[in-house]
Formats: sequence, C-alpha cells, structure tokens
Amino acid sequence: MKTIEQFMAELEAEGKTVVQWAEEHEFPLWAVYRVTCGGNKGRRGRAHAIMVAMGVKPGSTNQQAA
Repeated sequence: MKTIEQFMAELEAEGKTVVQWAEEHEFPLWAVYRVTCGGNKGRRGRAHAIMVAMGVKPGSTNQQAA
C-alpha cells in the first residue's frame, strides 16, 4: 500500500495529471480531488473505489449488485 502523497508523486513522475487519471479510471474529477485533498476518507462507496484504484487501500473495485 502507498500513501496519497506517494500516489501523487507517481502521477507526477509519469507526467500525468489528476484529470487524466480520473478520466482513465472513469471517476468524476470532483470525487478524485476530494479523496486526494483528504476531504473524503474512502470508507465506502465511490471514494473507497477511488482509493483502491490509487493503490492506497486494499480491496476490490468490483461493485456488488444491491
């Protein structure tokens, strides 16, 4: 697992922006920014899926049918 700071450093090293990453992973930009700025802790739902995709939290991004 890595920290959000490490994730952001990886993006910078790859020459990618948060906008590009959000588009590639089909997440709303505002939701990604809330996670990267610490406004959302990613305990459940979309924020959790974003953190898993970033490699910050363990888990699966597969959503189960309700």
